[in-house]
Parts: sequence; C-alpha cells; structure tokens
Amino acid sequence: MENKYQFETERLGFRQWKEEDKIPFANMNANTKVMKYFPNILSREQSDEFVDKITNHFIEHGYGLWAVEIKITREFIGFIGFYNATFESYFTPCVEIGWRLDNKYWNKGYATEGAKACLKYGFNIIGLNAIYSFTSQLNEPSINVMKKIGLIDRKNICHILELDLFM
Repeated sequence: MENKYQFETERLGFRQWKEEDKIPFANMNANTKVMKYFPNILSREQSDEFVDKITNHFIEHGYGLWAVEIKITREFIGFIGFYNATFESYFTPCVEIGWRLDNKYWNKGYATEGAKACLKYGFNIIGLNAIYSFTSQLNEPSINVMKKIGLIDRKNICHILELDLFM
C-alpha cells in the first residue's frame, strides 16, 4: 500500500486534508467539549472555511496543520501542526504549533506524540528557528501538552521552543 503520509509516528500519520475530513472535523468544531476554551463552536460553514484556510496555508508556506489519523484504523482524529500567527502581539509574527483532536481521542497521548513529531519535523525538515504555542491560562490540558513537549513558559501567555534548546 502506498504511504500517503508526509511523516508519521508509531501510531499516527500526518497528511494533507481530504474532502471527507470535513464532516468529522465539523462535528468536532460543533462539540462543546472540544471547543471549551474557544469563544464559540463553529458552524459547518465556518468549519469548512477553516479547512480552506489550512489548505491555503500549506500552499503558501509548505507546511501547516496536518490532518492526523490513527495509522492502524485510518480514522481521522483532528489536526496537529503549524500555523503562522500574524495577529498583533509582542511575540508575533511567529510560527505556532497547535492541535485539536476529537474528544474521544483525548488522554491517549496522541497530542503529545504528534506534537513532538511536528517539532522534530519543523526544526529538522522545514528549518524553523523557533516554534511558539499559546492558549488560555484556563486550558490546562493544552498547557500540559506544552510542558510535555518541552515548551518554555514566557510570561504565562506564550510557550516557546527555540532551535538551540531543541538540538
């Protein structure tokens, strides 16, 4: 069988988005548990627009928020990857690492496993010099992933991993 993954871990495959990912992704984005730390859940239209933005980001930058699936079952579980943050802040513009997984895949180590693989890919293949992550201070699950992957807390807002610290 042809390997369709851009890169992979023992359990996860990272690939480009497919049209059939839009329905489970929209379901995730409409799930109040998944979207707990976001201002709102997303409508189907908003979710599809987000997939279009992700696709365009890949075209423009050559990297982005990869669709992630469990290799053994080929189940789409969400995204993990990079996005160029350009909103106005003391730490932008920057490359952000982020993840959003369907809640039925939480507490299985997928976010940590996938984020570690993305960091390795980002520094060693893409050639990034620094990778940031940020979330609400209330989002303890994401903060825990940030800690597990070695991001350094800066001002309780932004977590950063720089190339010299990663090597």
